[in-house]
Amino acid sequence: MPLHLIALAAAAFGIGTSEFVIMGLLPNVAQDLQVSIDVAGLLITGYAMGVVIGAPIMAIITARMPRKATLIGLASTFVLGNLLCALAPGYGTLMAARVFTAFCHGAFFGIGAVVAADLVPRHQRSSAIALMFTGLTLANVLGVPLGTALGQVAGWRSTFWVVSGIGLLAVAALAAWLPSRIPMQPGNILREFKVLRDVRVLWPLAASVLASAALFCVLTYIAPLLREVTGVSERGVTGVLLLFGVALTVGSTLGGKLGDRSLEVSLRRIFIGLLLVFLALSQAIYALAPMLVMTFIWGVLGFAVVPLLQTLIVDQAADAPNLASTLNQGAFNLGNAGGAWLGSMALGHGLPLTDLPWMSAGITAAVLLLTLWGTRYYGRGAGTTLAGQAGVLTPSRSDA
Repeated sequence: MPLHLIALAAAAFGIGTSEFVIMGLLPNVAQDLQVSIDVAGLLITGYAMGVVIGAPIMAIITARMPRKATLIGLASTFVLGNLLCALAPGYGTLMAARVFTAFCHGAFFGIGAVVAADLVPRHQRSSAIALMFTGLTLANVLGVPLGTALGQVAGWRSTFWVVSGIGLLAVAALAAWLPSRIPMQPGNILREFKVLRDVRVLWPLAASVLASAALFCVLTYIAPLLREVTGVSERGVTGVLLLFGVALTVGSTLGGKLGDRSLEVSLRRIFIGLLLVFLALSQAIYALAPMLVMTFIWGVLGFAVVPLLQTLIVDQAADAPNLASTLNQGAFNLGNAGGAWLGSMALGHGLPLTDLPWMSAGITAAVLLLTLWGTRYYGRGAGTTLAGQAGVLTPSRSDA
């Protein structure tokens, strides 16, 4: 693996650990800061919305900045945000620190994906992006369980101190291993905004929202599902989540390889596979062995779409790859929040936990239809052209 990809992956590991480790530390945080568990849970929502809001703002602010300086600055902001989390005297300041930290998240992954893709040959772009996102998946496999264990033993603040240290190492790696001069287009804010009128950019963003919503509609409630329906012990739930984290890592690598071969065909096939997985999961949740099998397949396919959609965005948004790539990170986080909210609404209206896979299957069916339409009329090989000064897209039917 090239050193610059190792540096990007290291930063991704730290950011991913910081984002997700709070889930395992919620009881500790709630008890220490004397708030209820549902109020503490808003720290997760606040972070996700910080990514959604901060992503386009940071992309525009950094449009004219050199890529290396931008990535180092964003990683340094992440370190500062986690130090503020460790020092937060109360719930309000912790929430503010979490939102502050989240502002760098979308821009780092968005710009980092563009840099990773631009520093390798074109036929290796998906693999390069997937390698960077391996840091995010490893955060779920190693960072989150280790950070949770540390927080339970030494206090939740100790986890944020360690994450800050990981961030400092990532900053040093970025400074040492990223090339000093990274090719970039001159920043133009008007051009960056105009790309949002391009259907070739809008449909992958919508697909990212829906794909993430389908994932988190079930994943948010996987622990009670495993405990109450499958009959898994509390310790067993940790083992299943570890298995799921390994599957995410495998899926990220697989998605990169498939994207290098045939990006859009792979995207369609994976969504078909995910639809079948959610339908099978609705039946597999009643017994441990089939649940473990389907959980692993679900994790592999669920994260294989991430580098595919990220690569598609970078390719389609040739006039504003940084903004579009960053917005895609906001789209994933919007889907995270939306999927969790849909699951919460369903359970709040009396639907059983066993209905959640059916809901995710419905969302996946919607994103599959969107992908079939988008790749047919507005994909990279669909002959799409810009028509008129209004920038309206006119699909060519030559090879549709």
